[in-house]
Amino acid sequence: MALYVQKFGGTSVGSVDRIKAVAEKVKGFRDQGHQVVVVVSAMSGETNRLTDMANAINDDPAPREMDMLLSTGEQVTISLLAMALQQIGVSATSHTGAQVGIHTDSAYTKARIQRIETDDLKSDLDEGKVVVVAGFQGVDEDGNITTLGRGGSDTTGVALAAALGADECQIYTDVDGVYTTDPRVCSKAQRLESITVEEMLELASLGSKVLQIRAVEFAGKYNVPLRVLSSFEEGPGTLIVAEADQDEDSMEEPLISGIAFTKNEAKLTLLNTPDVPGVASRILGPIADANIEVDMIVQNVAPAGDYTDFTFTVAKGDYKATKKLLEETVIPDLGGGELRGDDNIAKVSLVGVGMRSHAGVASKMFRVLADENVNIRMVSTSEIKISVVIDEKHMELAVNALHKAFGLDKSDIESE
Repeated sequence: MALYVQKFGGTSVGSVDRIKAVAEKVKGFRDQGHQVVVVVSAMSGETNRLTDMANAINDDPAPREMDMLLSTGEQVTISLLAMALQQIGVSATSHTGAQVGIHTDSAYTKARIQRIETDDLKSDLDEGKVVVVAGFQGVDEDGNITTLGRGGSDTTGVALAAALGADECQIYTDVDGVYTTDPRVCSKAQRLESITVEEMLELASLGSKVLQIRAVEFAGKYNVPLRVLSSFEEGPGTLIVAEADQDEDSMEEPLISGIAFTKNEAKLTLLNTPDVPGVASRILGPIADANIEVDMIVQNVAPAGDYTDFTFTVAKGDYKATKKLLEETVIPDLGGGELRGDDNIAKVSLVGVGMRSHAGVASKMFRVLADENVNIRMVSTSEIKISVVIDEKHMELAVNALHKAFGLDKSDIESE
């Protein structure tokens, strides 16, 4: 007997019929004698519907009230799925994040899990029940409902798997695994049999929407076996492993495992800021205090040496707030400077552990983009990834050109 934590996303539970299908899938595992904890998202479209209603009432709703509102979406799903399981003879019980004991900090709309109480959950499992848990939510020390951010149900699933010592955490979604890139943008994208936690972490952080980054972090930190599967068709999915398999058959695998991209980027540049020690801290400190995450950073020194241009990117949703903060707080503190912004950009990234031992990946990437007449605005690198910021209008062209150039098209690989 094994213990599985299974997470089903919004499209997987998007209608009554789909909820019934999920119940049948869960029953199949339960009939084999396995213990099952099911984590579910809100039904597809529900979070957007709730958000639209909030914005129709208040164009700047309080984060606490948004968490109170959005958490109701998952509560609908857990009750319906528990009913569906009971209808087909499976003993089941539903729990909200608070009821199951998922404790978080108080950072509304993007809270982080601090601890999980598992005694009641284990008791239900020992009684032979399937436990259905609302993803995406928890409770802070003052009893306030909190949410973990978009995609937070993935984090709930992996965190519960870690806390329970589950044999595997299975993420069921509308795709049948992790692909070399998004098939909707590149028709020749291929499903990966496996990928390392390190690579998946980079892909998730760089815009891949298959898994939330914090879910991958949990899997890596607590060594949780993690598998991405389709809710709608049978198949092995993609297994996310701790380290790459370095047997003889895998030694010549492509250098690049995947290409991530996102339009959820905005670029801000402070021109002619004083080139003195501490200027970066004076710019980014207030932004960090506002709980806004900064991604790529480039600092250039002007020819005279007295002033610098400082450029960085943030999530597009934080663009207006960051711009306002710079105009009202940072620029006055620096004694001047000109602010420029652009929220019509995209970030495209190559990811692969093979980069560690192979030179020339960056130069090849730049050459491919140059051949397509795609201008590079910013560059960022790490051991296993290279990211570039380009104009948003060139994103799909860049992704397809790079996917072919690095041998990720199945037809290209087979022909070699």
